Amino acid sequence: MHGQVYGPHDPSTPSAPAAYLATLEGRLTADGCATRWEDWAGVPVLVGRRSDFRLRWMATKLYLFTVAAAVPEITVPVVEGFTEQVTKYAKDTKGGLPVGLQNGVCAFPVLVSDRVDPAAVRWAEERQRVRFACMTRPVVVDTSRPYVGMYRGKPALGRIYATYFIEKGSRYFYGP
Repeated sequence: MHGQVYGPHDPSTPSAPAAYLATLEGRLTADGCATRWEDWAGVPVLVGRRSDFRLRWMATKLYLFTVAAAVPEITVPVVEGFTEQVTKYAKDTKGGLPVGLQNGVCAFPVLVSDRVDPAAVRWAEERQRVRFACMTRPVVVDTSRPYVGMYRGKPALGRIYATYFIEKGSRYFYGP
């Protein structure tokens, strides 16, 4: 699926990635996410988290993590590595019953930069990444265009959660 332009930001502003993260933090908080900033090897990372339970999800509780960072440049290896880090972080810190026992993990690994390799955007847009009871939709934000790339489809695995992912992604990354 294709991304879309996200709201008005002046791409010539040197702090466009920081401004985007501040806006994202406000959107997460407005949606009921608990947010905090962490230090990941010297990089400030915004972590938003919430959980939701739906009977239509076969009585499953879903933990949603949004983990975002501004980086100097986004390439495929950078977004792949960050996605792996976020997936592990979400599984390790969700708490409660083990993953798969009436609960699952969803994660948005979000990287923001004004230097983005188009291949990284395509990688984020091509598909949802799925591991046992853990679904991840990487998000690449190019503040120089401005453009947000993420998968917005309904995959076979995890299809019952797709509408939730699409709605949260639209609310958090594209704005009203």
